[in-house]
Amino acid sequence: MDYDFSDCTLCPRNCHSDRTINPTVSGLNNKYGYCGQSNTVRAARAALHMWEEPCISGSSGSGTVFFSGCNMGCIFCQNFEISHRTYGKNISIRRLSEIFLELQEKKANNINLVTPTHFVPQIIDALSLARKNGLHLPIVYNTSSYENVETLRMLDGLVDIYLPDFKYFSASLSKKYSHTADYFEKASLAVSEMVRQTGKPVFRTEAGNFLTAEEYDDKALLYRGTIVRHLLLPNCLEDSKAVIKYLYETYENQIFISIMSQYTPLRSINEYPELNRKVSSREYEELVDYAISIGVENGFIQGENTASESFIPAFNCEGI
Repeated sequence: MDYDFSDCTLCPRNCHSDRTINPTVSGLNNKYGYCGQSNTVRAARAALHMWEEPCISGSSGSGTVFFSGCNMGCIFCQNFEISHRTYGKNISIRRLSEIFLELQEKKANNINLVTPTHFVPQIIDALSLARKNGLHLPIVYNTSSYENVETLRMLDGLVDIYLPDFKYFSASLSKKYSHTADYFEKASLAVSEMVRQTGKPVFRTEAGNFLTAEEYDDKALLYRGTIVRHLLLPNCLEDSKAVIKYLYETYENQIFISIMSQYTPLRSINEYPELNRKVSSREYEELVDYAISIGVENGFIQGENTASESFIPAFNCEGI
C-alpha cells in the first residue's frame, strides 16, 4: 500500500522522520525516528514458537516473525537485542510473503507478527501477496499497544487475532520505564479498536467446530478475538491490579486476559535496582487472586519457572 515514509507517523511517537534516507549514501547519522528502522523490512527470526498462550501455540507452534526495532523501547525488554540494538536482516516484501508461506508449510497454527507497528504498510502488501499464493492461516498482531488507531484501521479485515500487551496504568511508571507518559491513553484507545475489529473470541477445534469463550477448552485454537497480556513487574503490584481492574470493567468477557509472571531481569536494567529481581510467587499469586475476586473468568496464568532467559528466543535470523 502507498505510505509516505518520508514523513512517518505510524505510531504515537509521531516522529515525522524520513525513513527513506540511506545514511551510507547521504552521510547522515539518520536513525529513522524512535523505532530505528528504515522503510525496508528488517526481521531477526521466523520460526515455530511454543511459548505463547495455549490457544495460540497449540501443539505445533505459532508461526512467529520477530521484526527488528520497536516504537516502545521498554528498558526491561526481554527481546532487547532486536528491539534496542535492531539486530536482524533486511528483506523485501516478496521475501516476507514467502516466509509466511514457509511457516504455513511447517504446520504453524497462525502467522504471528511480533512488534510489527513500524512495518504495517509493508506487512499489508506481503499478506496480500501471500494470500494470492495460498496463505490461509489466521493472522496474529502481537504488539505493545502503543499504537495509533489510524494505523490499526489499516489492518481491519486482515488481522484475525490481536495479542496486545497492556503494560501500565500509571503514567509515571510508563514514563520511567518506557518513555511514554501517554501510554495508558494510547493503549486504551488501541485495545478498544482491536476489540471492535475482532469481536468476542471464537475458537476452533481440530475437527473444525467453532466454540465461544464459554465453551473453550485447552485443545481449541483461537480463531478470532483479542487476548490482552499484562506482565507483572517487581514492586508494581498495585499498578498491575489497576490494569486488570480496568480491562475487566471495560471489556468483561469480550477479551481474554493473560497474566504473565515471566519477567526476567537483564543487564539493561542495572540502573533500576527496583527491577533487578524476578517477581515473587507471593506477588503473582496475589495478582491472580485479585483478578478472580473481581470476576475475571476468561484468562490465562503462568506456572512457576517461566522467568528464565531460556524462554527468550535465539535471534539468529533463522527462517529469514
